Amino acid sequence: MNILWFIIIGLLAGFLAGYIVKGRGFGLIINLFVGLLGAFVGGWLLEEMNVNLPFGEKIGYLITAIIGAVLLLLIVNLFKKKR
Repeated sequence: MNILWFIIIGLLAGFLAGYIVKGRGFGLIINLFVGLLGAFVGGWLLEEMNVNLPFGEKIGYLITAIIGAVLLLLIVNLFKKKR
């Protein structure tokens, strides 16, 4: 995939993951960064599970990145200090 599309999809996934994991995100910038990392994590995870999404290429990548970003936000929240 084109690196520019990868970045755009990762940033969008981080933005959407921040809304999905309401109240547990870390702000816009960190959520966008988590979206980029989530694209890698989601891609690896779904590949290991042998899951192929039946959507178009870009939509499938977006869903994969959102899954990874949400998982990362939930995992990071386990280690986040309570105020």
